[in-house]
Amino acid sequence: MQRFIIIRCLYALLVLFIVSVIVFALARLSGNPVDVFLPFDAGPAQERALERSLGLDQPLPIQYLKFVGNALRGDFGQSINWADKTAIGLVIERFPATFQLAAIAMGISLLIAVPVGVLSAVKKDSVFDYIGKLIALAGQSLPPFWLGIVLIFIFAVQLDLFPTQGRGGGKNLILPAITLGWFQVAAMMRLVRSAMLEVLDSEYIKLARIKGLLEWKVVWKHALKNASIPPLTFFGIVAGQLMTGAVITESVFTWPGTGLLAIQAINARDYPVVQAVVITFAGIYILANLVVDILYAYLDPRIRY
Repeated sequence: MQRFIIIRCLYALLVLFIVSVIVFALARLSGNPVDVFLPFDAGPAQERALERSLGLDQPLPIQYLKFVGNALRGDFGQSINWADKTAIGLVIERFPATFQLAAIAMGISLLIAVPVGVLSAVKKDSVFDYIGKLIALAGQSLPPFWLGIVLIFIFAVQLDLFPTQGRGGGKNLILPAITLGWFQVAAMMRLVRSAMLEVLDSEYIKLARIKGLLEWKVVWKHALKNASIPPLTFFGIVAGQLMTGAVITESVFTWPGTGLLAIQAINARDYPVVQAVVITFAGIYILANLVVDILYAYLDPRIRY
């Protein structure tokens, strides 16, 4: 187990290294950062002076090493668009809003996906099962931005039940959380259904029924417990996807999280903030997948070797 964890950690570091190279390269390929800092009438002398002060006159390998060294200390530089604020400071400031939205979306996913997935498996090929399949198909087919716009039009504009944007009370959370979590509801529901169907056909479930155990105990206590490994491992991946997938949802609902911050920074060509957001999101996603791998190895010892 220890060897497995070490190997997975090394893989995670390798992926993070590749992400850092890509982020650094894209920031350089998108234009000279000096052009963002200086006014349009700045002369060549001012450009060279600023390049020296920012270290942009040095070879790219040296620039990259400095970028990594600063990133390891949490220093991505000063924001260009937000005066007197650091890039990582903005990410930390906006992160609680994204975490709150992702947590509520995760709760919605679990509350809907697990019961519907279990009942679809128990009532296989029934009307309920077909409705569940239709919900799963719709959830994985509808783009989040389109679903968000439709929800705003129906429940905010037409019915005037929820606000359309901003972060306020509980009402502000409902539409963005449904939009963000709907795709995960569909994916997790299908996974729970497949895992339950496999377990319900096993010998020990048949034996439990022969012994006369109540059906609800067979399904919810014995079958669901043994069918929980695939959904549980997928749960960790979903956590990373919800955090990183909040960019579109936050843009639609003007939710003041790191996703909206990323869009605003890209539009303003605020390279330090863009780099800080991308590295943060990548780190969250990699960490979520690492936890899933370790958890899966703990639950199923066969994959350790």
